[in-house]
Amino acid sequence: MKKVLILNGHQHYDGIAEGNLTNSYINKANEFFQKNGFEIKNTNMEKGYDKEEEIEKFEWADYILFQYPVYWMGVPWIAKKYIDETFTQGRHYASDGRSRDDASKLYGSGGLLTGKKYMLSVTYNCPASAFDNKNSLFEGMSLDEAHVATHKTFQFCGLEPLETYAVHDIFKGDLNLDLELEKFEKILAKNFL
Repeated sequence: MKKVLILNGHQHYDGIAEGNLTNSYINKANEFFQKNGFEIKNTNMEKGYDKEEEIEKFEWADYILFQYPVYWMGVPWIAKKYIDETFTQGRHYASDGRSRDDASKLYGSGGLLTGKKYMLSVTYNCPASAFDNKNSLFEGMSLDEAHVATHKTFQFCGLEPLETYAVHDIFKGDLNLDLELEKFEKILAKNFL
């Protein structure tokens, strides 16, 4: 049976970030994985966690789904704290990969979570047109390039990326959540089945 860890990286702010959209995606993911016979574990970072238990969840899982809202071009503070507290324990990597005895071993190649895969799923206020556009804020970067720090954190530990999902313009007022959840489920099927 395939095993998936679903990480909820939402951080609550009254009036602007209540968590309803993130919870819609977490619920859809749980429904999808249950329907397709996955064993599932969930972590809601904001509700607290035990560091040792979280380290073991990463060792247990075949797949990681990391759902979070983008705050100021990155993960919410609570999610960064989670990563710092659980990844810095040294259990997901043997070293930074380099070796004094073998110059061919490169930085970032010491991850111990090889064979595992992860997916980022993010919610954004910015429009999709902000990416791959030299005249926009991200200066031509793709969605994944804009999330290089999060991608490289997982890759440092040996995980391989799956296709990223993003929903855009969430505050514009015309979000069709049913349609977006259909798109999300299609990417889940592409990535995990």
